Amino acid sequence: NRLIILPDVRDQFRTWREETGRHSEEVVQLWVAVLEDKVHKTGNERHLILEQVIIAALDTARFDIATECTKQLALEFPGSLRVMKFKAMRYEALEQYDEADEVLDAIIAKDETNAAPRKRKIAILKARGRRLEAIKELNEYLKKFMSDQETWHELCNMYLAEGEFGKAAFCMEEVLLHNPHSHLIHQRLAEIRYTMGGVENMESARTYYSQALKLNPHNLRALYGIYLCCNQLDNSRAVSSKRKELQKLSQWALEQLLSKQTIVPLEAAFGNLEIKSN
Repeated sequence: NRLIILPDVRDQFRTWREETGRHSEEVVQLWVAVLEDKVHKTGNERHLILEQVIIAALDTARFDIATECTKQLALEFPGSLRVMKFKAMRYEALEQYDEADEVLDAIIAKDETNAAPRKRKIAILKARGRRLEAIKELNEYLKKFMSDQETWHELCNMYLAEGEFGKAAFCMEEVLLHNPHSHLIHQRLAEIRYTMGGVENMESARTYYSQALKLNPHNLRALYGIYLCCNQLDNSRAVSSKRKELQKLSQWALEQLLSKQTIVPLEAAFGNLEIKSN
């Protein structure tokens, strides 16, 4: 085996950082084998390497390594919010949630515009099974960071788990404001409205399914959703003129579904077919 030398390890760590790959086990192994006693020789990349090792050590439950690297950073940057973040991550990984909360509160007190520690506090509530408190905190968070689409998605999922479909629909409508051309968001909103039931929600679901299909003509779920909505509305107390329109749309959706269900397997089969001449 070729001797592993410091410049090679430093370059490999840099490559992993640039690729945004974690490679946690390999990072820890190289730290123990090469870098632990030589990290001071890595120049201006030293702090980046220490942070990289902390994350990898927490991923692999090497809390001793995470603690040692965090201490090295803390000596150079006492009171640093980044160092405090790593301390909170270590407590969280150890399931010492009260201690993690204290550190996160201290970070928020120093920088109220920092969204990350607030989100970690919510994650801790979820990890402790305190779902209703997590929902409350998510709502408070979104009052300050209204454009955080990921959190609107998360709150939507939590409301769905609690059976709060109306509130879940509101969350997805907020996401839709930022992504009006996403067929998947239209589809998700349609599915929530369909689940809620009732004529008004069914009409709304049909509209969202139709928009999803318009944005992506290959969306079979949206096509099937249109078919289901039309059938549900046709069985309701719809006026006769409306029922004819619904039946026509339902028949069209069914024909499209049947044709696509036939085409998709054929495309898959012929796509893998290799034709050879003798």
